[in-house]
Amino acid sequence: MVPPSPPDKSIVREQILAALRADHAVQLRAAQTSRDEAIDEESRPENKYDMHSQEAAYLAEGQARLAAEIAASIELYASLPVTDFAPGSAAAVGALVAVEHGRKHAWYFLGPRAGGLELQVAGQNLLVLTPQSPLGRELLGKRSGDAVRLPGAGGGSRGVVAGVF
Repeated sequence: MVPPSPPDKSIVREQILAALRADHAVQLRAAQTSRDEAIDEESRPENKYDMHSQEAAYLAEGQARLAAEIAASIELYASLPVTDFAPGSAAAVGALVAVEHGRKHAWYFLGPRAGGLELQVAGQNLLVLTPQSPLGRELLGKRSGDAVRLPGAGGGSRGVVAGVF
């Protein structure tokens, strides 16, 4: 079965960047809100067991760290070259991979970070995978026609790489 035409990779990258920027803005606001709460006069401990301001400070620190990780992902994707893979090429970071399972196709983008991000591009669902994920590791180095093990209940199922773009 021939896969539908692949989504435009420059649009895929722009949608990934838009989603990451939105997540980054949310995390920055959350970190600032938690920081403000931690240093607010009303958050001063009422007794030695009152940990509210300390908890808010820990939360702010965690959210700031997450915002920094998202910012690093934005930098990686902004500098990721959008290249087309020649027919017969092995899947690598930057590849769009179509996997046939039964009579359906699933689209995956192998990215450097932000695995698990789900997108809809040109009416097609697409999942961002990293090489660190089980399915990302499975797809790395595969070529069109190669069998792949898809994760799932009961040990998963089998699929076939329908194309690397």
